[in-house]
Amino acid sequence: MHDHSGRTDADLVAAAAGGSEVAFRALYRAYVRPVFWLAHSLVGTQVDAEDVTQETFLAAWRKLPGLELAGESLLPWLATICRFQCANRIRRQQRDRVHTAGAVDETMPATVDVERQVVDAAMVARIAQEVGTLSALDQQIFRLCAAEGYAYAAAAESLGVTPGVVRNRLSRIRTRLRSSIEPEGT
Repeated sequence: MHDHSGRTDADLVAAAAGGSEVAFRALYRAYVRPVFWLAHSLVGTQVDAEDVTQETFLAAWRKLPGLELAGESLLPWLATICRFQCANRIRRQQRDRVHTAGAVDETMPATVDVERQVVDAAMVARIAQEVGTLSALDQQIFRLCAAEGYAYAAAAESLGVTPGVVRNRLSRIRTRLRSSIEPEGT
């Protein structure tokens, strides 16, 4: 994203690394939504996604002084931090559940653990197989937007198409994946 009043991500990263809260706020405003949606897709709840988003930007603030921006966008770096924060949160929640499970009265009925809905290896294989049947452009759109967390405009710029093309194709891709991947009877 480059809608920062004429300043590039590299300019803002350099300023934020030097301690500019104004520059960091501009980066936060530009990328908070894609980071939140990536977190939400990985942890599954709004509350956890909000926490992970804040943890992501806090970690980013701490790491900015040593960052050498590899591309034009800060988003891939933030997405990587977000994925690590999500993995840490999921591990922490699983560890907490194991430790508290021993204290729960075994006569109590088991509860459904919605937060623990994590994509398993079979689901990943099915998604990868289905994505492999898409056109080259659709595969690139899926990789950039769904896997790497690019915004429509950033993906469109990278692929040389319009944001509308990315949005429409990604919508069709998601619909196709849902219909072919979802277990029957859901």
